[in-house]
Amino acid sequence: MPRENVSATLSVAAPAAKVFAVLADPTTHPTIDGTGWVQEPVDRAPLTAVGQTFRVDMHHAAHPDGDYRVVNEVRAFTANRTIGWATGYEKDDGEVEFGGWTWRYDLAPTSRTGTDVTLTYDWSAVPQHVRDRGITFPPFGPDHLINSLRHLAGIAA
Repeated sequence: MPRENVSATLSVAAPAAKVFAVLADPTTHPTIDGTGWVQEPVDRAPLTAVGQTFRVDMHHAAHPDGDYRVVNEVRAFTANRTIGWATGYEKDDGEVEFGGWTWRYDLAPTSRTGTDVTLTYDWSAVPQHVRDRGITFPPFGPDHLINSLRHLAGIAA
């Protein structure tokens, strides 16, 4: 079975609590993003629990609308250790449909002032009807994850 996730790890010169606080703040996500697609958070409240949703305005030249909005639902949350979300969109009827891909950050403290951060993008739950649209997974280049972690490190330091 082919691998359906990619990960990157970077040592960050900041304590896990500081790194986690940056990740739990949707207002930092445009700066962390390594693609430039994330524009502005619509929901600006800190992420605090599994099940919480937050919306983000996006831009991608290859998207049919160019500008669009995603809805993220927190799926993993252990303070100072793990945070992750699934990405979807709000349909005309107000229901949210998730695409089957997730983003996850795992934090491993290495000292009082250092943390190894692993970012994983997983598309293993993408249904066939989404794959049939011709979307390539992952939809970004190989440097995206490490660039995002470098941006995160710069904010957290």
